[in-house]
Amino acid sequence: MITKQKTNAVRIIEAQGIAYELFEYSVEDGLLDAVSVAQKTGFDPDRVFKTLVTVGKKSGVNIFVIPGNCELNLKKAAEAAGDKNIEMVKSKDLLPLTGYIHGGCSPIGMKKAYPTFLEEIASEYDYIVVSAGKIGLQVKLSPLDLVNLTGAKYADLV
Repeated sequence: MITKQKTNAVRIIEAQGIAYELFEYSVEDGLLDAVSVAQKTGFDPDRVFKTLVTVGKKSGVNIFVIPGNCELNLKKAAEAAGDKNIEMVKSKDLLPLTGYIHGGCSPIGMKKAYPTFLEEIASEYDYIVVSAGKIGLQVKLSPLDLVNLTGAKYADLV
């Protein structure tokens, strides 16, 4: 379902004049993982990307955006971030760090501009779908626009 809701991420996209589409999905069943979101929104699971937040001793907080049907390879992620190892941020630390909660974490419009890495497969797509910054709301946009908005670098992450 297409919606007109405005989140911080959507306001940023609009301010840059970027083409996008918003999609709302039901959260009543509690299924918020990217594969379930893909099923609910009718997108290929390869195109629905999840936003993961990590922390490393040397690199600090890093953002990784990967296909929802994949797992983040922490070794590859650490290498991309220039660290020996990194770990996932605990759910309770997401809001203070990013301004977003688990299940509604967008790579766009975080509290700070953290180093962001986008799985390189995204460069082969004309669009991807990411969280719009609220549980139940996704945004469809080009990977290049996401890179330009976030300063993301493409990397082999899965």
